Amino acid sequence: MPRISRLATLNPLAVSITWGAGGSSRARSMELAGWSQAELGVDTILHLTCTNMEMGMVDEALHAAKAKGIQNVLALRGDPPQGSESWMPTDTRFAHAVDLVRYIRSRAEFADHFCIGVAAYPDGHTDGLPVEQEMTYLKEKVDAGADFIVTQLFYDVANFKSWANKIRSLGIVVPIVPGIMPIQNYTSFLRLTKLCGTNVPREVWSKLEPIRNDDQKVKDYGVELAISIVNSVISDNEIDVLGVHLCTLNLEKSVRRVLDGLGWSHESHRMSNQVIDETPAVHHLPSDALISPADASTSAMTTLLHPPSSPSLVPLTDPAKPLGTGVGTTWDEFPNGRFGDPTSPAYGVGSGDQWDPGAGGLGVTRLKAISQWGSPETLEDLIVVFVRYLQSDPRTPTTPFSPDPLLDESKLVLPHLLEMTKRGWFTVGSQPAVDGAPSTDRTFGWGPAGGYVFQKAFVEFFCDDKTLQALQQRIDSEASSGWITWFATNVQDDFFTNVQEDGPNAVTWGVFPGQEIAQSTIIERTSFMTWKEEAYGIWAQWASLHPPASKTRKLLEEVRDNRWLVSVVHHDFKDEAALWRFLLEQ
Repeated sequence: MPRISRLATLNPLAVSITWGAGGSSRARSMELAGWSQAELGVDTILHLTCTNMEMGMVDEALHAAKAKGIQNVLALRGDPPQGSESWMPTDTRFAHAVDLVRYIRSRAEFADHFCIGVAAYPDGHTDGLPVEQEMTYLKEKVDAGADFIVTQLFYDVANFKSWANKIRSLGIVVPIVPGIMPIQNYTSFLRLTKLCGTNVPREVWSKLEPIRNDDQKVKDYGVELAISIVNSVISDNEIDVLGVHLCTLNLEKSVRRVLDGLGWSHESHRMSNQVIDETPAVHHLPSDALISPADASTSAMTTLLHPPSSPSLVPLTDPAKPLGTGVGTTWDEFPNGRFGDPTSPAYGVGSGDQWDPGAGGLGVTRLKAISQWGSPETLEDLIVVFVRYLQSDPRTPTTPFSPDPLLDESKLVLPHLLEMTKRGWFTVGSQPAVDGAPSTDRTFGWGPAGGYVFQKAFVEFFCDDKTLQALQQRIDSEASSGWITWFATNVQDDFFTNVQEDGPNAVTWGVFPGQEIAQSTIIERTSFMTWKEEAYGIWAQWASLHPPASKTRKLLEEVRDNRWLVSVVHHDFKDEAALWRFLLEQ
């Protein structure tokens, strides 16, 4: 909400809120859209999909939106329901986005109230439909009553213009709103363009490849490219583009920089450092570069307690966290997945497309999931699945908890992860200790060049009651050392920790030229419990791929119901083996 509030000060034409196909996420989408419309006074576009929707549910959503003053909806088919091999409608009356458009226009209470947008795909739909056929479907949606078009993200401007001219030639005259997504980092760019089937011009690849390991340069180029794309499309009178849809994925800073570069905002987002002046002597520095110790202290406390509206002026402390957590908006600058702040609104975003970020359940179809993970019927079978993944066995290139191959940094602690897994401790996250690796290091590096990064070793895993009790006793016996912090919870919300309430627990940080120390990962109660909900949900989703009476389903449900999710951090980042000695040497 704070991010939307800050962006709302830039006077956007509208704010776009994605739709959750599940019950609780659907309610959150509606709540957020209503808040944006009512509290901020910003026109809000609520995404509405056909996924898992029946007529009564569609009516309920439209009534709720109307009651909240929302007048804009983006009608979408949506992604396949979780675990499905292909998209199948829950209600055959809502099989395509055009069905939603027709339905809204057919109801007197909604027809004149809602302005309806629809999606378009200049680079082609991910279902593999021919572009010409997709254009025909787009024409049907417009003819059914759509008022505007929002496109999927693109980077091939020439292709977009050619597509736009073609749909204009079909008689489509409603506004086209291009989807523009600034590149945040190289890894997320690869993932998103692959998932969305985005054409990437050769010149973009040639610019990215030499800087792929320098997050700051990638981000800078992403801003530069987005500005160039926007200027090109809005200056083309033939396609008549009057505005753009800036896809934030809940990351605001690059969007602000794009707006600055376009001259569409009038803010400066850079704070100059000041020298603390302890004496009244005359200096060669200008007066605004000096500050007294007393004023520096007052300024720091004021900023901590009342953060400025511009996100780049936010100090290291996040206003949503207690003083001293030191996470700030660093992850907004360098959103590498494993360095994420799990309490950030952007955490976890990017595994889907811009219409439904993070959608798709386990991220693979049921057929592919079973082909990779099999149908384990015993704990031993389950151990084999996780061991194969850790060993980069081509039969198991992913797990429900790890959609990508094992990271290079994880391979450095592979013997320890294998030992834990063979004991029946199913590892789902880890990082090794790092003491000052260059920020350009291919394995550990992040942030701008010329810096150094640090990591404390941690591991997250699922274990049984016996293992948890033994671990708790060992942690209690070494409490005086202070080297170990831990969290443990289960699906019933039982909870153990030795970290004080709201206590900070930073595990990744970086030191860069001309900047304050950047702490990009914390593990604390709120983030851990947020992850807990997702983690146990993954077990449930995995189980749902199999018949209710099957041994596999019973096994996965038993693991979900009886295993503890545990996170352990060792704070001695100078000792690479400290965490693993503690956990594995009895």
